[in-house]
Amino acid sequence: MTTRRGFIKSGALALFAASLGGIPNFLAQAASSSKLLLPYKKNKILVCIFQRGAMDGLMAVTPFTDVHLQRARPSLFMTAAKTSANPLLDLDGRFGLHPAMRAFEPLFREKRLAIVHGVGSPNPTRSHFDAQDYMEAGTPFHKGTASGWLNRAVGLLGHEAATPFQAVSLTSSLPRSFYGDNAAVAINNLQDFAIQMRGNPNAANVASRNFEDLYDQTSSSLLNKTGKESFEALKILQKADTKNYIPANKAVYPNSPLGNSLKQIAQLVKMEVGLEVAFAESGGWDTHYNQGTAQGTFARNVNDLSQSITAFWTDLDAYQDDLDVMTMTEFGRTVHQNGSNGTDHGRGSCLFILGNDVNGGLVHGNVPPLAVENLEDGRDLPVTTDFRSVFSEVAGKHLNLQNDKVLFPDWTGPKIGVMRHR
Repeated sequence: MTTRRGFIKSGALALFAASLGGIPNFLAQAASSSKLLLPYKKNKILVCIFQRGAMDGLMAVTPFTDVHLQRARPSLFMTAAKTSANPLLDLDGRFGLHPAMRAFEPLFREKRLAIVHGVGSPNPTRSHFDAQDYMEAGTPFHKGTASGWLNRAVGLLGHEAATPFQAVSLTSSLPRSFYGDNAAVAINNLQDFAIQMRGNPNAANVASRNFEDLYDQTSSSLLNKTGKESFEALKILQKADTKNYIPANKAVYPNSPLGNSLKQIAQLVKMEVGLEVAFAESGGWDTHYNQGTAQGTFARNVNDLSQSITAFWTDLDAYQDDLDVMTMTEFGRTVHQNGSNGTDHGRGSCLFILGNDVNGGLVHGNVPPLAVENLEDGRDLPVTTDFRSVFSEVAGKHLNLQNDKVLFPDWTGPKIGVMRHR
């Protein structure tokens, strides 16, 4: 028989969202039966975006002075020269931002946006599935790790989950990053979730007392508190008009999976339901064919990424001091273009970190001259920064996590200075 303690500790709160087909009737009934309490206090919030498919970091942030790259990509190389029809956005005289990512340029100039280049996994696999699994587990040489690094981060926050919305993924199923003992929620669509909370009129096999009454009678003050706060969070969502949400400051989200996910995360932030770690995905980065330059598949993807994140940041101006956004991708692309005007699976890529506590306005990391002798396996941008050195610094500084050995077992590498130290 499942105890009330087991219900909480096993992460069973996540059953709210693993499938929208089954909000338990007794939960919906309990949530609709009580009045709404005040919102939760503001928390520090980390939002992670996984770019699935392996982004070409050399096209997103190009070392445009590198003649070796120019020779390796005769039809894909882009320049920052003003004589070009669509020049790269010159960041520092060496690196140029893809012109479709123009939305990021002001954030970089304001030193809120940092870039880390040559970042990736020390494991040389070029399998999408394996590389994503290793990165999300945070253990690049141990495939069987039961937990994900973001789930361990939740466990290091130093307090029990007082709400089912402490760790939320805006995805159809729980990502590998959130696997583990700490409660996490996957919600594909807030509107559908709220509708189901208002629905479920049938209450078969439900006791006459609502679920909160059961918690009132428990002898555990912790369980009493957890149960009640969970329902308060559910009631906030239940009463929210998610369909007609109007972003602040005229922020315009792209009508894309990522744009819609970040818009919904923004709603959860503003509802103040106890969100601390959020996750979203961006797909379509596997550019083997017809990658394009200023236009094309890659340009559309980076435009969506930058526009979605910038809209999210603009929408949440009142929360920016408490907010960090970090992207990640499983690996990069080959230095040389292939015969299909695309790029194949490579090694190092780049990532973006946005926040007021970020050491922004800089391209961090090390990208050597892309001569063949400097390439990994003679073909790839080498991984000069282990992803764990970035993830641990961002999460540790922003969320005040104190134990790198728990967050990333078997790793003892250095931090690289992507966060400000006050």
